[in-house]
Amino acid sequence: MSDPTQAPINRPLRPLPAIIFASRWLQLPLYLGLILAQGVYVMHFMVELFHLIEAAFGNKAALQALVTSIGYKGDVMPEALNETLIMLVVLALIDVVMISNLLIMVIVGGYETFVSRLRLEGHPDQPEWLDHVNASVLKVKLALSIIGISSIHLLKTFINAGNYSDKVLIAQTLIHITFLLSAVAIAYTDKLVSSTSSNHH
Repeated sequence: MSDPTQAPINRPLRPLPAIIFASRWLQLPLYLGLILAQGVYVMHFMVELFHLIEAAFGNKAALQALVTSIGYKGDVMPEALNETLIMLVVLALIDVVMISNLLIMVIVGGYETFVSRLRLEGHPDQPEWLDHVNASVLKVKLALSIIGISSIHLLKTFINAGNYSDKVLIAQTLIHITFLLSAVAIAYTDKLVSSTSSNHH
């Protein structure tokens, strides 16, 4: 009888299973592409932050660039930064950060789950959530991140509500509620699956 505590022997896979299993590496260019997209977001963040600082010191061109980028449309073009403009720009920066966090979650968590282990055990900078990540946990965390991003977009819309029609406001609110319900459904389904697995064990 074999010893259950003995480490399993790594046997070479047959050719077809080996090819199928190795196909997971086709996802590698996708994750590398997301890293490049992350770089683009970093540049966008720095440009917006630089414009905000310049506008705070009275640079009209930077102020115009901010007004254009956030889609602000007032009756009169603001001569200087005001509270609404600052709030909209800061929310846009937070939006970039949250999307960047979502990208990191997909890149690191997706690679760890679907491609290969990162071997970060014991590393001082290992993310806490990566210690117990799997496909179900990743789905729930992504859903929560999307809700956060949707909340920021909705808040930006309501702050600048004068530039949007009632139809757009209602549509964005309904979309946000849909994201909330979807996240609840995903979390509840994951709880049911986890409970079923625990009962079987």
